[in-house]
Amino acid sequence: MINALNSFVFRYIRFIEMVGVLMRIFSFSLVSWLGPESPFMFVWAFNTTDAVILSWCSILKKDSAYTLLNVFWIMVGIVGMVRASQISVIEFKTAWLDLLTQIIALFS
Repeated sequence: MINALNSFVFRYIRFIEMVGVLMRIFSFSLVSWLGPESPFMFVWAFNTTDAVILSWCSILKKDSAYTLLNVFWIMVGIVGMVRASQISVIEFKTAWLDLLTQIIALFS
């Protein structure tokens, strides 16, 4: 399954990268134009999605600099979505602890 997806992405990599770049331009343009009225959760989710797309392409191209940059943007996007959701730090830690507990239970 993953090999088929990788083949598809690699076959259309230039187009897929352009879509990712246009998504990033759009999300930052939206924040620039709308400022504090921006739909921040949408912007962060959209930006994180383009980071996943661009990371995948850079991994397939074996471009370590852009892989690092876009994986960093995925992490920034996750933090941005957590902050935009206005979840408290305690709720966030509790949710992660519950998730880890469930994952451990699956493998034990």
